[in-house]
Amino acid sequence: MTRQQEGPSGLVIVDKPGGLTSHGVVSRMRRLAGTRRVGHAGTLDPMATGVLVIGVEKATRLLGHLALTEKEYAATIRLGQSTVTDDAEGEVTGSAPAGGITREAVDAGVAALTGPIQQVPSKVSAIKVNGVRSYTRVREGEDFELPARPVTVSSFAVHDLRVPVDAPDALDLDVTVVCSSGTYIRALARDLGAGLGVGGHLTALRRTRVGPYGLAGARTLEQLAESFAVLPIEQAAAAAFPRWDVDADQARLLGNGVRIEVPALTAGPNAVFGPDGRFLALVEESKGQAKIVAGFAQ
Repeated sequence: MTRQQEGPSGLVIVDKPGGLTSHGVVSRMRRLAGTRRVGHAGTLDPMATGVLVIGVEKATRLLGHLALTEKEYAATIRLGQSTVTDDAEGEVTGSAPAGGITREAVDAGVAALTGPIQQVPSKVSAIKVNGVRSYTRVREGEDFELPARPVTVSSFAVHDLRVPVDAPDALDLDVTVVCSSGTYIRALARDLGAGLGVGGHLTALRRTRVGPYGLAGARTLEQLAESFAVLPIEQAAAAAFPRWDVDADQARLLGNGVRIEVPALTAGPNAVFGPDGRFLALVEESKGQAKIVAGFAQ
């Protein structure tokens, strides 16, 4: 039996380095895991570092649900400069002195971007417009607008303000952000700068958490190359979703695709475990019955 056939299913929490795409991390994981059945939950831009959740084998079916969970970031925002990409990788398109901006003004701007908000994504992004990636349209010089989308910024905290050595007319802010899936941190930087009248962009971004998975459990590519292992799918599911333990009869019925009666489940996917501790499925409650979202028994 080949390594691909007998490889374990589970998650790998990678501490992504800067300068590498999320797809590049997936390519390396395929080599290490000995299988092409590898994916990731929630793309990180090449500039960004930190938590990237990788699924191997059957755990790839968890990724779409994990991608919808809350995320946490540590970032540096530079006020006084705007860029075409809303981050440090793009050409500077405008600048204005930011030295006169007060902490009170910054706090007011941050407060306006906290909570449920409507956010226009960065144009240089992978969002599709009529089937074409937004960044492709930008490269082709097309003039277009992206519609605003609802996102939730649960927390937007400013920890430090300082004048950067390489840009004495600018102002750097060290921040942490906790937000819903689909939130662009570089769009927050852009909008904060725009609201303060000086422009802004992101100069550093590190994702510190995706759902329950944080940096404490993440490993670098170098560490994984030395000792590759996955977080077993049972542990991964138990950490990320509410747990529902069923008896042998219920497990058999669910395995046959039968909708069984359920207790009051938490909204959203719930992880079902059999009497032997095996992870069976993700289910949602529908009219008092368990609707299977994704099966893992086979």
